[in-house]
Amino acid sequence: MQKKLIFLVGPPRSGSTLLTRMLGSHSQIHAPDEPHLLTPLAHLGYFAKVDRAPYDPIITELAMRELVEALPEGENDYLAALRAMTDQIYAKLLEPTGRSVLLDKTPAYSLVLDFAARLYPEAGYVVLTRQPLAVWSSFVESFFDGDHQAAHTHQPLLERYVPAIARFLRERPVPALHLRYEDLVSDPERELARLCEHVGLPFEPDMIDYGKKPEGAKESARGLGDPVGVAKHSRPTTDSLSKWSEALGGQPAKIAQCQEILARLSDADLETWGYRRSDIDAELAAIDPGGPRKPAPKLTRYRLERAVVTRLRRNIHRNALGALVRRIRWACDVLLR
Repeated sequence: MQKKLIFLVGPPRSGSTLLTRMLGSHSQIHAPDEPHLLTPLAHLGYFAKVDRAPYDPIITELAMRELVEALPEGENDYLAALRAMTDQIYAKLLEPTGRSVLLDKTPAYSLVLDFAARLYPEAGYVVLTRQPLAVWSSFVESFFDGDHQAAHTHQPLLERYVPAIARFLRERPVPALHLRYEDLVSDPERELARLCEHVGLPFEPDMIDYGKKPEGAKESARGLGDPVGVAKHSRPTTDSLSKWSEALGGQPAKIAQCQEILARLSDADLETWGYRRSDIDAELAAIDPGGPRKPAPKLTRYRLERAVVTRLRRNIHRNALGALVRRIRWACDVLLR
């Protein structure tokens, strides 16, 4: 499987689903939904551990280290065993498609890249980055109905993903191709040709028109982390390049939060991503905090669901609703045990 795998690495809301749709339109690439296969394997106790689990993570970590040390070839034997399992799953995913290459696009892999590189050093790696504030704005608007404070409390996305991906790009434990979202949508033919050359596949111009599927072809993966999807377009578009700045117009609190987030990121990490701090600062300074706010987007079923969830989740651990939900969960646990 080593030679049949492509890992698409990038944070949520970086455009990875768009790129997946285009790659899934290649005659030799199968692009299933995000497998999330490697993330839990990276946290079994040897490479990394979880803080909370139904078992004792501390004892498990000690046991795993002793177990790996007892193997004849230590870590190599452990990785070979894990790879035997993941190879089998990947092969079974690929086999019925008749295609020769499997694409695994799971944004969470960005946080376990050291493990992925050790497990599959010969796979193809493609790293997709996007202007960091565009990533953050899309995350806030897509998943938290514009509530920037709730979004940051849930996950400080940029503070986690920017350093992790930047370190991978600097250290290059495995060969990797770095693409920028802005370049991808502005000149998809050039960027896809670069990508195909990197993974050893011929470039197919029809990849750009990912929405035009041959009769009987299966829909390319939408992505578990892509609630809106890219189905409304049939090819890349630059329409989204200015959305992040438009979303911040007339929102001084959101602008201030962006400035605080940027202050926590290093110049080196930002530049490795492909974006200079001075350029980001200039774009941010051009936004009028006192100007008119962007009109609310058209209400769809998805946006209504996200608005309801966001409001119900607010202070859920301290209000009466949270107490009721915990009581119901307890009752369900009793009934189902």
